[in-house]
Formats: sequence, C-alpha cells, structure tokens
Amino acid sequence: MPKEIKNKHPQDVLKILGKEILPGTSVELDFEVAKLHTTTPIEVPIIIERSTKPGPVVLFTAGLHGDEINGVEIVRQLIAKKINIPVYGTIICIPVLNIFGFLHKDRDFPDGRDLNRVFPGSKTGSLASRVAHKMMTEVIPAVDYVIDFHTGGSTRFNAAHIRITPDDEQLKSLAEVFNAPFILYSPHLKKTFRSAVQKKGVPILLFEGGKSFFISNSISNSGVNGSKRILDHLGMLNRNKFKLSSPKKPSILIQESKWIRAARSGMFKPAINEGDLIKKGETIGQITDPFGKLHYSIKSTVNGYVINVNESPLIYQGDALFHVSTALAE
Repeated sequence: MPKEIKNKHPQDVLKILGKEILPGTSVELDFEVAKLHTTTPIEVPIIIERSTKPGPVVLFTAGLHGDEINGVEIVRQLIAKKINIPVYGTIICIPVLNIFGFLHKDRDFPDGRDLNRVFPGSKTGSLASRVAHKMMTEVIPAVDYVIDFHTGGSTRFNAAHIRITPDDEQLKSLAEVFNAPFILYSPHLKKTFRSAVQKKGVPILLFEGGKSFFISNSISNSGVNGSKRILDHLGMLNRNKFKLSSPKKPSILIQESKWIRAARSGMFKPAINEGDLIKKGETIGQITDPFGKLHYSIKSTVNGYVINVNESPLIYQGDALFHVSTALAE
C-alpha cells in the first residue's frame, strides 16, 4: 500500500451492519430495507472482500435511483471480473441500494420519496429516511472512500464525468486519478448521499454517465477503468491480474456550466453528441413540427464542451436541451 494513503480503520475486525468481518474473508451481508405487506423481507446484498493485509476501506455504490441501471452495471462488472478482491484493505460493493425502485423500474422509493434527498435520514422517519439512516450509521462509519455511480434522467444522456465540490484538493486529485473525460465542479445539494458522506469526513466521488433505463458500453468502460485506477492509486488493485489502460488525456475540469433551452415546442433532433466541443453560433439541433411548417435551428449561445444531451424526440418550449461548459478551471 502506498505510504501516503492513510487507513482510518487499521483494526483487524471491521464491523458493518452489526457483523464482524475478519481479514482475509469474503462475506455477503443482507441489508434489510423493509418487509412487504406479506412480511416477506426485502434485502439488499452487500458484497465485502477483505485482504489479509491492512489497508483502506473503499465502498462502491449504485442504484440510489432505481432507474439508473448503468451504475448498477458498473458495480456488477467490478464484482463479476473480481476487481473487487483487493491485495490490501477492503472493498465493499452495493450494486443496488434502492432495490424497490430497481424492481419496479422506478426512480423513487415506494413512499414516493427520492432516496437521494433524505440523507442522513432518521431512525423513526419515512421508509426512505430509515434506509438512509441505516446506511449512514451502520455502513459509512467503516468506510474510508466512496465512489457513487449515477446516470442522467430518462431522456438526458450524460457524458461520463466526476462531480466534486470546488476547492477540495483531495477530491480533485482523486478525480484526476479516476480520469473520466470530464470533472465538473458541483456544489452539494441538501440531503443528498454525497453531502451526508462528505460531512462525515469521507471523500466521495460521484460518477455521472449515460441515461436511465439504458446501458452504454462506453460509459460502463469509463466507470470500470476509473475504478481500477482509484484502486491502483490506493495500492489495492491486483496488478498481476488486471491491466490499467493508459489515460489518453487528462480530464477536462469544468468550473461553470449552463443549460441551453428550447425556444420552441416541437419535434427535436440534436446535431451534436455529448462530449463534443461546440462554438458560439454553431447549429447544434433542429426543432420541427409534424406538419412541415416549422423548421427552427438551435444555435449555441456559448463556446464549450457538451456535458449532457436531451434525447427526447418531443420537447416543449423551455425544456433543457444541452448542458454546456462555460468556464474551464486551470
């Protein structure tokens, strides 16, 4: 393990969900989130792999929103390819935290709440709030680093990027190691998992890529390769089994961004892709109507990189169509 990496949990026994996890063991715990009306328990598997050698504890999570399948696929690959078996320390994988939403193909919890807006939760609150509380009190205290995987909304395709808070050099350094195409400065939203974890003093990288109900090979590759780079940086990756792909270029650090919105309602066709560099005045899409009367060209109002593209074929005036960088960090 590199000397500069600190392990806050050097103890031989790691305690998660009240269970003691010994060095050199592979354990699957059941995170019980609730019971159905039939009293059948609903449980989320937590896959834990511990080395015999002490080191950091890294948590990979996905599926806070049940419709964000691409993140689930990334964590699944980490497990299936055995990337999650460390040479030092411990790797915890939670592929689907919102198992209710995943089963019902829905973003939210059965109580209608967005799980990612109720952290740190409450022991006596709503169902979503209780799950958040259990996560923050019985899992996160054992963790040194978190990587949380998300996607864009149902019709909005995100270029692969890492979101971090501004002025945090440790997170910036880790994001650069991950080496997604973009790093986006993004302030915390209240009551999010990212905000709650960081308030506990645990560094967290939030990965965004792709869109809901969709699996993209390029997004999956970006997430898996970035995770391998982080584990290698922490001295945890088995280099005898896994090769690291050399970064083609450093991540582009975006300091500020804006949405370009629809000036008309109609049928929409983008003329650019996520990740493209566009120029002010360039035609970036078309809005038409079903009757052949309207043909409106969307012009870019800025120079910048495209972080997100709305792929909905039908849009209303005012809809967000393109998320574009407006300022790059040094």
